[in-house]
Amino acid sequence: MSAAAKENTVPIILVAAVAENGVIGRDNGLPWRLKSDMQYFRAVTMGKPLVMGRKTFESIGKPLKGRSNIVVTRDRAFARAGVIVAHDLVRALEAARGDALRRGADAIAVIGGTELFERTMPLARRMALTWVHAEPEGNAYFPKIDPQVWCEVERHSPPKGADDDYGITYVTYERAGAA
Repeated sequence: MSAAAKENTVPIILVAAVAENGVIGRDNGLPWRLKSDMQYFRAVTMGKPLVMGRKTFESIGKPLKGRSNIVVTRDRAFARAGVIVAHDLVRALEAARGDALRRGADAIAVIGGTELFERTMPLARRMALTWVHAEPEGNAYFPKIDPQVWCEVERHSPPKGADDDYGITYVTYERAGAA
């Protein structure tokens, strides 16, 4: 297998917490406090290259440890210590694939925001979503999930944690026909 063919085998996984009304954010932040989901997010993404938009990165406020942080932005002046800056999605995914191959990571994790989810959903093989049992107000939304394209393969509803604003359900989806 050529290096180029092998690069294409690194799957993309979308990772997000999504409210029942599709909301994923409000005013560049999360509209909830969910410690359980933060722990799940860390477990799902650890060791993987992360691809995120600039606003998502700024809402986090710092690079996430144990993962390469690749920030997609059109802002040519944007630079932060500890992140790789890509000025378009193609370059971001190229950097992520190279990083995944060097690390031996099993996937590239796209973690938001809305525009990156919309643009990478057609490329993704898997989604690890935390469904938040609430309908908060927000101004960032996860794209609609087409049941003809995405199959639910795993579901787990943990008890609501003491530090969780709402109950949650973890659901893993795979693209229909993905190997």
